[in-house]
Amino acid sequence: MTSTSLSVAIIGGGIGGLAAAVLLTQDGHRVRVFEQTSRFARVGAGIQMTPNAMKVLRRIGAEPALRKIAFQSPAGISREWDSGNISNELKIGAEIEERFGAPYLFMHRADLHAAILNALPSGIAELNRKLVGIETSSRGTLLAFDDGESVSADVVIGADGVHSLVREYMLGPEQPHFTGRVAYRTTFPAALMGSERITPVRTKWWGPDRHMVVYYVTANQDEVYFVTSQPEDAAWMTPESWSAKGDLKMLREAYAGFHPEVQAVLRACPEVHKWALLERDPLARWVEGNVALLGDACHPMTPYMAQGAASALEDAAVLSRCLHDLGSGGVATALRRYEATRKPRASAIQGNSRTNTWMRNTTDPTWVYGYDAWSTPLLEAEG
Repeated sequence: MTSTSLSVAIIGGGIGGLAAAVLLTQDGHRVRVFEQTSRFARVGAGIQMTPNAMKVLRRIGAEPALRKIAFQSPAGISREWDSGNISNELKIGAEIEERFGAPYLFMHRADLHAAILNALPSGIAELNRKLVGIETSSRGTLLAFDDGESVSADVVIGADGVHSLVREYMLGPEQPHFTGRVAYRTTFPAALMGSERITPVRTKWWGPDRHMVVYYVTANQDEVYFVTSQPEDAAWMTPESWSAKGDLKMLREAYAGFHPEVQAVLRACPEVHKWALLERDPLARWVEGNVALLGDACHPMTPYMAQGAASALEDAAVLSRCLHDLGSGGVATALRRYEATRKPRASAIQGNSRTNTWMRNTTDPTWVYGYDAWSTPLLEAEG
């Protein structure tokens, strides 16, 4: 437990924000999470938790529950869109756990979120709490919410996503870049496929200018997930439309000619959601005084390496380490150490993910999956 108990306000109750809350609470800090939504919705989305992410979830205490419910694919394969020829195969069952010290699991995003939330003491995560203003002074940081309450905190963590208000406070208004691509995704009961089944491994189908990733999200393989990426305009997009309803007919037409297994998945799915793929260039800084950014608020990335949530979990672990022993520099120095440690890696993953070449052909994943947020050296900020 840390020698100094801090009051910590976390804006955003997503995976990264909740993970930071659990770890900081475990360390003896007084944490409140402010989430603007009224409930945590179960939107149809799968998620991959690679070994680097699972090492953080292990410390949180979520690993045993996730092992029981998650799908553990024996391999991840890349296949050509029409012929089905395999261009790459990575063993990600027992072999990858032996290699990197943690499993590689596939699950519903809501189940992951629930497992982290269950590790957090009740009352810490507060819903319907929309941040509307931030003021800093020599006496600390004051947060204003739309219900009229003001909250002061020793540390403020902006884990409020790609449209982060905390980032806007720090760096001014700035819109993320639309990549020119849209993703469609959904989960649905495997029984809807009738006698047809997907290959029971995580599969990415690579087309000339689009792709689809398909896998199970449950241990008993009764729920299928897929996510696509294809060129499309986003005239429909608003800041809130991270997961609008998609047009199934349009989606099926976009993947006409793909392998019969892809066609079977698209025939079976009853509905889809879509969201515009947004990204930002690496930010100049993540920290200002006692305010720091985490996850998509500071390094939103395309989903092509399955490292968005994993990177947020890594952020949470390193942040908790930096705040564990403040030393003479206090909170501001600890947060600069967090930024110095995390920013180079997150920026590198952002850049690599943008290319959408990860695992298409033979790839050594060590630099991603072998990372351990609990043992990586903490770096001092320059200047």
